[in-house]
Amino acid sequence: MTKILIAEDERDIRELITYTLQFAGYEVVSAGDGEEAVQLTLQEKPDLVLLDVRMPRMNGYEACKAIKADEKTKGIPVVFLSAKGQEAEIQAGMQAGAVEYMVKPFSPDQLTARVKVVLAKFPK
Repeated sequence: MTKILIAEDERDIRELITYTLQFAGYEVVSAGDGEEAVQLTLQEKPDLVLLDVRMPRMNGYEACKAIKADEKTKGIPVVFLSAKGQEAEIQAGMQAGAVEYMVKPFSPDQLTARVKVVLAKFPK
């Protein structure tokens, strides 16, 4: 089963995304901050990482850079999910190593469609 790690500090949003992805048939691992996301990525080796940008302990950009800097996890695609949709924010996310940047709010259908596209581009 395809495994996705979601890192989101707002519990309600994290649970909604988790439910949406589980309903779509994915195994989901969740983290409440960037530091936990990096640790779980190393531990779980997910097929895809979804990162919020604004999180405690380590923001999404820092977490993405840490994931991409490690030999064991650098090939895992990272997608940012953020309410910050300014061009500078999107550029910072892509420069950190992300393959996509989704601006909140988005519908469950939009999320699952985007996840399918990214996973198809980066098969295991």
